[in-house]
Amino acid sequence: MPLQSMTGFARTEGTSGRCRWSWELRSVNGKGLDLRIRLPQGFEHFEPEVRQKAAAAFTRGNMQIGLSVSITEPQVQPVVNQAALSAILALREQLSEVIDSAPLRLDTLLAVRGVVDFREAEESEAERQRRDDDIAAGLDGAIARLLAMRLGEGEALRQVLGTQVERIARLAVTIEADPSRSVDAIAERVAGQVQLLLQGSGGLDRDRLYQEAVLLATKADLREEIDRLGAHVRAAEELLGADHPVGRKLDFLAQEFNREANTICSKSNAAAVTAAGIELKVVIDQFREQIQNLE
Repeated sequence: MPLQSMTGFARTEGTSGRCRWSWELRSVNGKGLDLRIRLPQGFEHFEPEVRQKAAAAFTRGNMQIGLSVSITEPQVQPVVNQAALSAILALREQLSEVIDSAPLRLDTLLAVRGVVDFREAEESEAERQRRDDDIAAGLDGAIARLLAMRLGEGEALRQVLGTQVERIARLAVTIEADPSRSVDAIAERVAGQVQLLLQGSGGLDRDRLYQEAVLLATKADLREEIDRLGAHVRAAEELLGADHPVGRKLDFLAQEFNREANTICSKSNAAAVTAAGIELKVVIDQFREQIQNLE
């Protein structure tokens, strides 16, 4: 799977019978996959399915997943209290000689409290199953939309990060090619510094001084840092073309990039190399900031 961003939003909605439902999924950066699920009362049985499907599609991100359900057309049905109705009919029979014997009217019975109640119609088992199937399909659609959005942003991030890695590679070449790094330039600079020290103090041991100068020149060489930068660039390019989550590995590489840039700046003895090193640090900071959004 191509690179994914960790940020995104998706919504699906639909109806099933008298039920109207909607899913909303929101995702932001996170160290791992943190799911916060909000389900209405009576729909808690969806939670295991939500967790399983989200974990199958994503590996990182703080995600809020919410389901809303409402009844679009409430239906009521009459419920007759048979015991109360039987008691009224028995009473009428008992008092038939002293009261009007006209047949009881429906409106009369409805007026008697407790004989007939009107309650919301209950769904059948088949209706509930059909509703749950529709809601589950809506969850699949929301996850697919969120995945598509994260993949789209991931592709945009890949291009940005690729450009930054290319910039890091060019700056490494600039530093390597700087005239101050040539053997002649280093030898001339060290010789000049040694000559100044010898002129300032006649008591210094010439051989010992040259040994220390050679040691300092060796420590100031940037060959190892430039080689490591090149290795890190190749590793970053490989990760950007991978088909699995690489955000954490790229974050580690960003730390390594920064370590080499700091060393180059501390060892630099030329203004051009220092300037390139500072620009290198700026690009690396931008690179690290962008990969915080990457799965």
